[in-house]
Amino acid sequence: MPLRTTISILGVTLAAITTTLVGGPATAATNDPLRSQQWGLDQVRAEAAWATSTGSGVVVAVVDSGVDLNHPDLQGQLVSGVTTVGCGPKQSYCGDGSWVGMDGEAQPADSHGTHVSGIVAAAADNSLGIAGVARDAKVMPIKSLEDGSGSFGDIANGIRYAVDHGASVVNLSLGAVPGAQALSLTGLESTVTDAIAYATAQGVLVVAAAGNESFPVCDTPSFEAGALCVTSTTRDETPAWYSNGAIKPDMDAVAAPGGAGLVACADDIVSTVPLGTGSAACGQQDYDYYAGTSMATPHVAGVAALLYAQGRTAANVHDALVDTARTPGLGTGVFTSSYGHGIVDAQAAVASPVVTAATVVRPHGKKK
Repeated sequence: MPLRTTISILGVTLAAITTTLVGGPATAATNDPLRSQQWGLDQVRAEAAWATSTGSGVVVAVVDSGVDLNHPDLQGQLVSGVTTVGCGPKQSYCGDGSWVGMDGEAQPADSHGTHVSGIVAAAADNSLGIAGVARDAKVMPIKSLEDGSGSFGDIANGIRYAVDHGASVVNLSLGAVPGAQALSLTGLESTVTDAIAYATAQGVLVVAAAGNESFPVCDTPSFEAGALCVTSTTRDETPAWYSNGAIKPDMDAVAAPGGAGLVACADDIVSTVPLGTGSAACGQQDYDYYAGTSMATPHVAGVAALLYAQGRTAANVHDALVDTARTPGLGTGVFTSSYGHGIVDAQAAVASPVVTAATVVRPHGKKK
């Protein structure tokens, strides 16, 4: 019992940082007013992929700090969610995934999950705010963090709930401090490791943030087998200064836009935040500009949703993400400690060969 309590206190912290000053726009494409600021969509070539897939029918679970269920840019983009933190000693699940939580208080740190969710699947062409990477996918809000932190058990419960309730992708924009990998390596903590293994066995892709400590190794849970670790890039496709590296035992890592995390708002990632909580310096009430591997991860989760919507197997979704990822100056098929296998490329991924369950070769050499 004391060991369990220690791990719960260690908890898991959000892998995000924020900046505050205003910068200039990029090139507009949809009628969403802030689309011109979404250079991350352009970097992963999401819009070019929409002609092939928009993510329709796919659910992405955002296991995080909860979501503002009333945000207008997320209306029609959410499925029923759940809360796994603050439920009491005898309950694994409660609530509905709202960012407010069971204590009835809306802590500023808990705006994080709404921001992540908008990157994944904010409504597009609705004349509001932004467009999500997977514009027609759905988000399952799962609140496993309260005031920016939570226990391994709360997060594991969130992963398992997502798998059991129809999610195809689990987004984990969170991570423990460097060194916590030793907990799973030594067997002292296995709840999240086991939950990720459960998700993988059920054909669900787990995408997790590398962390923001400028450390060469992916934080846990992105360090764990079965989790696709995501490092962060800037607007010019260089590795972000704060991003952890892509090193992990299975080398299962890619990169995606997470922002510069320095001065200008427009060099970071704009997305939805709970109504009225946007920073005045960035000029928006219901949107804000964050930077971190937390923001890179939902770009990858969104591209994964585009791939699942094509009827691909989980293994084929994973391979399409990894095999088509591009490393600046080096192309595809290269692994580096900063980019992993490279920046995810939605356009190339959806165009890659599709493998469905019906085309997988069965035992005895027959196709079904």
